[in-house]
Amino acid sequence: MEMQNPLPVPRQERRLLLIVDDDAINCAILENIFAPYYDTAAAENGWAGLQRVRERENDLCAILLDVMMPEMDGIQVLRCLKDRGVLEKVPVFLITAETSSAVIKEAYTLGVMDVISKPVIPYMVLRRVQSVVELFQARERLSNVVELQQADLLAQAKQIIELNKGMIETLAAAIEFRSEESGDHVRRIHDITEYLLTHTPLGEGLSKIEVEQIALGSIMHDVGKIAVPDAILNKPGRLTPEEFEVMKSHTVQGAKLLEQIPQLRENGAYPYARDIARHHHERWDGRGYPDGLKGDEISLAAQVVSLADVYDALSCKRVYKDAFPREKVVEMIREGQCGSFNPRLLECFFQVEGELAKLYHNPCKEE
Repeated sequence: MEMQNPLPVPRQERRLLLIVDDDAINCAILENIFAPYYDTAAAENGWAGLQRVRERENDLCAILLDVMMPEMDGIQVLRCLKDRGVLEKVPVFLITAETSSAVIKEAYTLGVMDVISKPVIPYMVLRRVQSVVELFQARERLSNVVELQQADLLAQAKQIIELNKGMIETLAAAIEFRSEESGDHVRRIHDITEYLLTHTPLGEGLSKIEVEQIALGSIMHDVGKIAVPDAILNKPGRLTPEEFEVMKSHTVQGAKLLEQIPQLRENGAYPYARDIARHHHERWDGRGYPDGLKGDEISLAAQVVSLADVYDALSCKRVYKDAFPREKVVEMIREGQCGSFNPRLLECFFQVEGELAKLYHNPCKEE
């Protein structure tokens, strides 16, 4: 049975087949063979062929390349195409009367798809070229599908991350509202923590993801206040020793609460959130609570959030106090009036405090 040629391709679906050959008759023969199936263009030498490739690289479906040409031969063209990465995207065929095994070996080594001898046999050259072109196009379609699927998966993962973050922020903000404070408090703690770990030497050795997870964990630092009675949480005056013991329990209660949320345990921020919730009131000299940790027994994350929490509390109005001026806030922290902090942490904090103060351009007096 005689093999039938493929049907011509509608012009709007065609792509460009480039013929690079200094012999006008050969170009005409090849254009006649491929014209029903592809748009064709011809170049009379290697230099002209490379120029066409630069102009139409994204449109090319194949390149038919002669070996013996003036100015630049086919092997030189192949080397340039390889350097440009064209051979990974566009199949190249040598169509030549050159039979040297060394030339053919180098051509295949460089990445040519096939070597077709002159004079060409029309149905044979058509089938050989079209088979490879269809393979490349199928691979391209599959690659596009995979890329779209990957983009969809990444978008879904990002949605899940944002949803988890939103749920965490909502819970933390709800607790802040319960203590008659704005949800802006937890957002500022997040931003201060992230800034200190990103713009000072404190964050050296931490990856971007780790910094993001610590900052997200910082949002949950006061989650344990949900277990503190309103009468104590919102008391305008000084707490009694007994009331203060209840208030202090929010650190332990916060860690326990986070442990009981299975979905959170799968989040990379969980170990930081739990540690911060329990230890953000520990102090460098060991006089903090609940565990009396001292020095580097306190994690960096808990140390940073501890200072951020103090800085924000001093800078804003609370039920039990008015906001202090910036100069007073800095003085109180520097002199240790709010507990002792890691000297290196303080050094880094004071280096960037001017930037952190911009968070308070609109004073928090209404919180």
